[in-house]
Amino acid sequence: MSRGDRGAPVRGGRAAVVTGLGMTTALGGDAPSTWAALLDGACGVESRDYGPPDGPPQVYLAAPAAVDPASGLSPVKAGHCDRSAQFALVAAREALRDAGLPDDRSLAGGASRVVVIVGAGLGGLISILDQNQRLESGGPGRVSPRAIPVMLPNHAAAEVGLMVGATAGVHTPVSACASGAEAVAQALALIREDRADVVVAGGAEAGLHPLIFAGFARLRALSQRCGEPERASRPFDPGRDGFVMGEGAGMLVLESAEHAAARGARVHARLSGAGITNDSHHVAQPAPEGAGCAAAVTAALDDAGLLPEDVRHVNAHATSTPVGDLCEAQALRTAFGKVLDEVAVSATKAAFGHTLGAAGAIEAVTTVLALRERTAPPTRSLDRVDPAIELNVVGRVPAPLPAGSLAAVSTSMGFGGHNVALAFTTAP
Repeated sequence: MSRGDRGAPVRGGRAAVVTGLGMTTALGGDAPSTWAALLDGACGVESRDYGPPDGPPQVYLAAPAAVDPASGLSPVKAGHCDRSAQFALVAAREALRDAGLPDDRSLAGGASRVVVIVGAGLGGLISILDQNQRLESGGPGRVSPRAIPVMLPNHAAAEVGLMVGATAGVHTPVSACASGAEAVAQALALIREDRADVVVAGGAEAGLHPLIFAGFARLRALSQRCGEPERASRPFDPGRDGFVMGEGAGMLVLESAEHAAARGARVHARLSGAGITNDSHHVAQPAPEGAGCAAAVTAALDDAGLLPEDVRHVNAHATSTPVGDLCEAQALRTAFGKVLDEVAVSATKAAFGHTLGAAGAIEAVTTVLALRERTAPPTRSLDRVDPAIELNVVGRVPAPLPAGSLAAVSTSMGFGGHNVALAFTTAP
């Protein structure tokens, strides 16, 4: 039995429901194609030369987007946006259309209070590097007059906010690889507090650049399996040796339950709780035994009025690093106890890579789809579970989830010690 009415916000306030989903990843340019490819065991990882233009070849593993986001925008809009903002716009438009809402300024033209929250990890870093190269090669006159707006971390959020006329607020959490999940958590708070009726929330990232690859490589965080890209990202497997960088965006439309009901909207799931903590341990390493992550999961369950036994699925952060995966497994065991043996744990980064600031949002979308479709997605490259990791990890075949009311949790962790857990429940 749950602590309260299953899925009802324990802290009071209005319930938040998910009415729209959008994402673009290495598996597909939208949510349906990404989900279908994920269930089929597809892989978006490849080996490619990401060395500097004037330097020797340097091959890295990456999961580039399956569809160029610029192809979904007008040439003018695409030219005015950093690639991360292009991803955000494409995914936001899909989510709004999925919700049956307008994807233009008429969305906020009526009585609804519309907010946009788009998390960023690197933000417009590629644009910064590009403009700096122009400066060094051609002087100040070569720098674009749009350089400053596209460099800023809030650029993607600002562009989505302009698209829908979000006068009730536009925000950008910057919490490394937990940014997208924190955006969704902030959306829940705004809806509960009656500060918004509709929130377009998620994360976007475009970081496939020689500097980023080199930096992560120097940290020894990247997989070295360049000769077998489809088996490179191996979360929870004893052979895991680092993560694979990806790019893309995930966006959700969240509404108050009253607002969604008043317009007869289809509800995918309910966002019932969120937990946010910080390790305060190390800038790039999780706290021992995942203490901060465990606290975030427990806080999300408490916030949602759920007990551990209400949860039947976890979409894990699971980047495929030796230390990170082990700490997260320990965290989940702490939060769920023996119940964890009955929880289907998926590690979807094996298919579309680690999308940094977009990861928490993309995985929130896949968690909602898992609840809606009653299917836990596979961990496509898993040969066997590391004996030190005591999890019921979904292998290479999707796992069915039970009928009836149930809950799922999505976890995110980021450099700086950030931890976010989101608790979703089946649609009311």
